Amino acid sequence: MAAFKKIKICYVTSVDVTIKFILFNQINFLKKEGYDVHAVCSSGKWVKGLRDDGIKIKTIRFRRKFFSPISDLSAFVKLFFYFKKEKFDIVHTHTPKPSLIGQLAAKMAGVPIIVNTIHGLYFQKNDSWLKRNLFILTEKIAAKCSDLIFFVNKEDMETAVKEKICSCDLERYFGGGVSIERFNPRRFSPGFVAKKKAELGISKNHKVVGITARLVKEKGYLDLFSAFKKLLENFPETTLLVAGPEEPEKKDGINPDIVKKYQIEKNVVFLGDRTDIDEIYAVMDIFVLPTYREGLGISIIEASAMEKPVVATNIRGCIEAVDDGKTGILAPLKNPDELAKAIKFLFRNSEKAIEMGKMGRLKAVREFDERLVFDRIKKEYERLILEKNI
Repeated sequence: MAAFKKIKICYVTSVDVTIKFILFNQINFLKKEGYDVHAVCSSGKWVKGLRDDGIKIKTIRFRRKFFSPISDLSAFVKLFFYFKKEKFDIVHTHTPKPSLIGQLAAKMAGVPIIVNTIHGLYFQKNDSWLKRNLFILTEKIAAKCSDLIFFVNKEDMETAVKEKICSCDLERYFGGGVSIERFNPRRFSPGFVAKKKAELGISKNHKVVGITARLVKEKGYLDLFSAFKKLLENFPETTLLVAGPEEPEKKDGINPDIVKKYQIEKNVVFLGDRTDIDEIYAVMDIFVLPTYREGLGISIIEASAMEKPVVATNIRGCIEAVDDGKTGILAPLKNPDELAKAIKFLFRNSEKAIEMGKMGRLKAVREFDERLVFDRIKKEYERLILEKNI
């Protein structure tokens, strides 16, 4: 980066949770590299703390509903005038709504460099024709504004070219990065784990199946609850540990009380949002993510870095995060029976489960160390800055 000018960047995302739990380390890395980094997101409970941590945040509301024309137009206008006023050198968008609105506003405001990260394409092979083509169209429009598009998984890169969303020369592999130092099982002694289990109200004799994900049907919770009911028939001394926020505004949001329908409420602990997620992983014996759609599955990588065997669905994104049979088990989509079968296998084959956990840690270190991602961002920013002569 040229020493004579401090490059000004704006990260744009729907919600503060994304900045807090996904982009926080990236932003701090860029600040240490000498960039002047700002961020835009909807107002939320994490904004004040993020500001206290030195991140400059502008709050603009993004409705997470796919089609909300009045709210979307308002967000577009606010972004346009904000970009014009601040004269950013780079606008980098994340998540679907800001990807479209943010890039259009940046283009019209004359921002020199516009970058987007696709954290997983929102359409699947089995989606309806209308839904699939609607998402493809919005991605195509957004891509017309992009100078560069990062993808968190390689299959999405191939799909984007196949669907003519963008050309391959616009694409770069981003991957998914986690802190290998933070998510390290060596940090947590058996005594600490026992104490943490007691703190969370889990019996010391119980095995723990864990999931960290937003409380929405898309993450496969209903399948997990069905599978867990079957699991309890053979392993009654098991607790299902759920870490993730409720999302009542989402159409597929679920209420924790739904576990009563499955008659498993005595064996389920809901933790809500957590900042001690590394400690939560330490308590788990197996990590499960039966999701229907995933960009890459950062939670899978975090759990793997913590040497936890993983059970996930055999879908785009998860396939890249899990080596089936080596670091975990990939189960068929929307299949509680196979999900329960995979968890039972790991419970009954503890040596294999331990081996998978260790292999998962090696994979995380080799492929998903966040420093690899930071280097990719830095390299591409520097290339674009040179090309645009900023």
